[in-house]
Amino acid sequence: METKSQIGLTKQEILVGSYKLNNKGKAFNRTKYFEENMQFNKSYELYLKNNNLKDENKEILNNFIERYKAYRNDWTNPIKRKNAKIPLSIDIETASICDLACPHCSREYIITPDKVMSESLYKKTIEETSKLKIPSIKLNWRGEPLLNPKLVEMIEYAKSKGILEVLINTNAVSLNEKKSEQIIKSGLDVMIYSFDGGSKETYEKMRPGRFKKNSFEKVYENIKKFSEIRKKLNSKFPVTKIQMILTRDSRDEVENFFALFKPIVDEVTITQYNERGGNLEDLSINEKKIVNAYLEENKLPKDTPFMVDFEGNIFISKNRKPCEQIFQRLMLTFDGRVGMCCHDWGAQHGVGFIDSMAFDQSKLTNEVQKKISNNSKGFELLKNAKKPKNYNEPSHKVESLNDIWNGKEISKVRTDHLNGNVNKVNVCKDCTFKDTYDWIKIN
Repeated sequence: METKSQIGLTKQEILVGSYKLNNKGKAFNRTKYFEENMQFNKSYELYLKNNNLKDENKEILNNFIERYKAYRNDWTNPIKRKNAKIPLSIDIETASICDLACPHCSREYIITPDKVMSESLYKKTIEETSKLKIPSIKLNWRGEPLLNPKLVEMIEYAKSKGILEVLINTNAVSLNEKKSEQIIKSGLDVMIYSFDGGSKETYEKMRPGRFKKNSFEKVYENIKKFSEIRKKLNSKFPVTKIQMILTRDSRDEVENFFALFKPIVDEVTITQYNERGGNLEDLSINEKKIVNAYLEENKLPKDTPFMVDFEGNIFISKNRKPCEQIFQRLMLTFDGRVGMCCHDWGAQHGVGFIDSMAFDQSKLTNEVQKKISNNSKGFELLKNAKKPKNYNEPSHKVESLNDIWNGKEISKVRTDHLNGNVNKVNVCKDCTFKDTYDWIKIN
């Protein structure tokens, strides 16, 4: 018989990956929420307005709902889409700059330019995304989207072009009241906060400010105020979600994290830590003994992947499985380089270009490297950042999203993954994304 944890989920639900609750203590169902509130989706509202339609029989509304349900169903079963002609989502790096210097972030170890995407490249991307009827976009990748001064206009433009779901991930550091109201009114569908730690000490250790000190109290208040403004405006969207990565520091703060945020966001999520270069110590002395003893007894290599959940259950993996991301989405850098996965933080395995700006990265990386060497303000905590390796360089030609998604570069990767040859792809070989492993509990 399954027993419930203190946070209300069964052991099976929290075994691997992430576990989530809404603010009423139940598992949050995003698809159902969108289905029940689709009439408030900005794209639906604008479609009726721009075409002077009433939709009295709700035929158009039901069509929107069915499209969304199909998209979310495909998202949870992406391998079956191996022959799909379009991606489900495009991650658009509206800003590669970030105002934090988190020790576990790839930006601390892979040089990333402090840039924002041009309005012209963004609009060109949205035009094609809309034409292809790609259902979802996320307006960030390696940086903080709130640092793009045109973000609100970018959200509005995407919704005006009928994009069904528009999301952003944000650290909420610069989320003031004015910006909060603008974002809510823009039609944004999902707002995902990254907030690592259930205490002031852990949060400020994991999320230090890059240009000035970052404060637990200030960011918490920003998120709380956003909730209040959304309620005041009586807005169903954006859905708000907060996530914390599970590390040794945060493992004992899960309950407190849920208690902090359950009243002020729609969904509280804990995700497994994926190593990005920080080499954070993830095992206690006793856990190390358990892992090492198991590896020795079973004659497994010392670098066998391991994972620990918030209850101290330890898992190891002997096998890889196909990554779902290469069947779900494409990643666009601010200057038009196309990556295949959000865990290829340096876009080291490129699969194409949507703009010639991205052909030569050396000037930008050299600029950042010089600032790091000079210990310039905002670069003091980036001393370990190195130029990204180049595992795969596509032909230097500008292509459409459609051509890249159906092109030879990403097709080669998919074939290797489906044939059990994940490790043949250099950038995938040492990937720590937990969802690409089969896990066995050892304690």
